[in-house]
Amino acid sequence: MTHLFKRLSLAVLPFLAALAMALSLPAAAQESVPTAQKEMAQLAGTQFWKEVREGESGYTTSKFPEHGVLISTPGETWFVLKEKWMSPAGAVAIFGSIAMVIMAYVFVGPLMLSKPRTGKKMKRWSRWDRALHWSMAFTFLTLAFSGLMLVYGKHFLKPYVPSEFWGFVIMLAKQYHNYVGPLFFVLLTFVLLKWWRKSIPNMTDVRWFMKMGGMVGKHKGTHPSAGFSNGGEKAIYWLLIGFGAIAAVSGLILDFPIFGQTRRDMEISNLVHMFSALILICGFIFHIYIGLFGMEGALEGMVTGEVDETWAKEHHDLWYEEVKAKEAMGEAEPSETVQKGVKADEQTS
Repeated sequence: MTHLFKRLSLAVLPFLAALAMALSLPAAAQESVPTAQKEMAQLAGTQFWKEVREGESGYTTSKFPEHGVLISTPGETWFVLKEKWMSPAGAVAIFGSIAMVIMAYVFVGPLMLSKPRTGKKMKRWSRWDRALHWSMAFTFLTLAFSGLMLVYGKHFLKPYVPSEFWGFVIMLAKQYHNYVGPLFFVLLTFVLLKWWRKSIPNMTDVRWFMKMGGMVGKHKGTHPSAGFSNGGEKAIYWLLIGFGAIAAVSGLILDFPIFGQTRRDMEISNLVHMFSALILICGFIFHIYIGLFGMEGALEGMVTGEVDETWAKEHHDLWYEEVKAKEAMGEAEPSETVQKGVKADEQTS
């Protein structure tokens, strides 16, 4: 009989709760959560509410996992980890990375070429390479921005804008993140297939790291040897592949919660997604710094597809020698010469 009463209470509880809310005075809407919980306890019984809060399974005709559990008590741990630990630590890591690159620019300065440019260009990146790179860059940066808005927007934007505008912004960020996220996984697969051979680590990369890339300290300006990709570029590549794959898979689990995922699966995926995304954001802050400010001529290659011979000699000498050797043997097209005055000389001759 007691068991039947519990089932009956569970069935009519939503109706009673809705009726109580409809008949309550407007002032009752301002009551605190503990007061509402007391009312729930009065409607259903203290024992029933105690079991709900403890995560006790009820009865349902649905066969989906956890449908019989109204409140997931282990979710409190996830909430604490996310809001009290992960979010603050992420903010510190991101602003710390930005502060580090600013200090690097101010106190160390960019890495400049040791010799004048020759004006002779070497083909480094194809149109397909550049299209893939910039597509990945745009997708990653916009996903990072929308993700940060979802996590931190309630702190730095919500208090200062109208509620309608905040609702529109957060809805847009959520929809963009959910729908563009799978595209990141597709682009990541293309990046893996396109450049993995050029990113295999070797002893040259170890020596490159031992000299800190020739960018800081006593080794600054030494330009350690490197092949097509130096140690830093390979590290960024595998950082993207490794943590990008983790972020993509965990994101897909969150994006499509229709394959039997429990709340534990979703909570763990959320934390893993946040952590991997945080690592990627911090890593690419340094990558963006090197490309835009930290190294002379670094961005030119990915914009035009070509680099000056002086840049190639100093930053990727082994690749430069390999290309020149192939040209001498007729296995590669000669590097394009775009010295000043060459075109004018051709026109007058």
